[in-house]
Amino acid sequence: MRDPYAVLGVRRTAGQDEIKAAWRSVAKAIHPDHNQDDPTAAERFAEAGKAYELLRDPKLRSRYDYARREAELRRMEAMKAKMRPEPEEQPVGAETAEEAASQIFGAEPRARTARPAPKPAAAKAPERPAASPEPKPEPAVELKPDAVAKTEPPLMQRAAAPAAELVAAIVRRIRGRAAKTADKVPDLAVDLSVSIQDLIDRQRLSLELPDGEAVKVQIPPGAVDGQTIRLAEQGYRVTGMTRGDVVVTLRVDQSGPFRTNGLDLLTTLPVDLQSAVLGCEHTISTPIGEATVVVPAWSGSDKVIRMAGFGLPGAYGTHGDLLVELRLVLRDTPDDKVTDLMKSLRDGLYL
Repeated sequence: MRDPYAVLGVRRTAGQDEIKAAWRSVAKAIHPDHNQDDPTAAERFAEAGKAYELLRDPKLRSRYDYARREAELRRMEAMKAKMRPEPEEQPVGAETAEEAASQIFGAEPRARTARPAPKPAAAKAPERPAASPEPKPEPAVELKPDAVAKTEPPLMQRAAAPAAELVAAIVRRIRGRAAKTADKVPDLAVDLSVSIQDLIDRQRLSLELPDGEAVKVQIPPGAVDGQTIRLAEQGYRVTGMTRGDVVVTLRVDQSGPFRTNGLDLLTTLPVDLQSAVLGCEHTISTPIGEATVVVPAWSGSDKVIRMAGFGLPGAYGTHGDLLVELRLVLRDTPDDKVTDLMKSLRDGLYL
């Protein structure tokens, strides 16, 4: 597999949003269903999916970047050593791709030791009959230094694993013993815009995927903004691979009079100066019915009143709360009595 950044066409400093957008664009462009005349489409699509799986996980991406830098550094050091007239003794066997991947995933690679050079073995003198003359012993076999040196691996073989091999090794670890099971098409991540009322009613909504296919999404109990719903094997299809999943992220519309924070609902209640000073009661309509807000006397702007149980319904019969934030407002036209009162308070006069 090639470098995952090059496969998706993103910079090494790309953020997660940029990586996700690049994956969607690439997947749509090279999907086998849209490129039936291209025999390499399935292979290219699988390669892009593996690159996305690696880069979308911050931990795996960080480990890959670190391992790649280390591999490149070792390879450069090996190249420099080869160019020296009299290279110093090199450490036996730098990391292979699989060993580098083992370090990335926390497994210690098996220790590698140098093979000792074979010791010269003296030829054993043959037994002789008592009457026969003593034969001359054969000379011991001596290994020349050049012959011993040829037993060591070439310098380039001891260099660090190339980046392409490292990527392939990491992908094999990510996919988890792919030899035992068929490869699975990468998941398709999509957003679904919903209203607060959709959450309350637990609507079953239709969602159109990038390839034009429509799927149904059932909102579960206690769903909140940002929650993900996995639709098993309803994603992309690729011949010879297990169909991928669709991962739907709920995005709640916050533009209305009510906003959400988990299961809690938030709203703003405007109050005039008299109501803020003397206190009052207001009846407001909420997505789950009417509620009476009791404003305590001498309530300033930005005061928050919590009304238990008037939020979104959760699982097992629970409910969030309604948070009412007060906003002090003046009347549209000036009030002479209020103006005179404020002047008297400012100037220290009493009416």
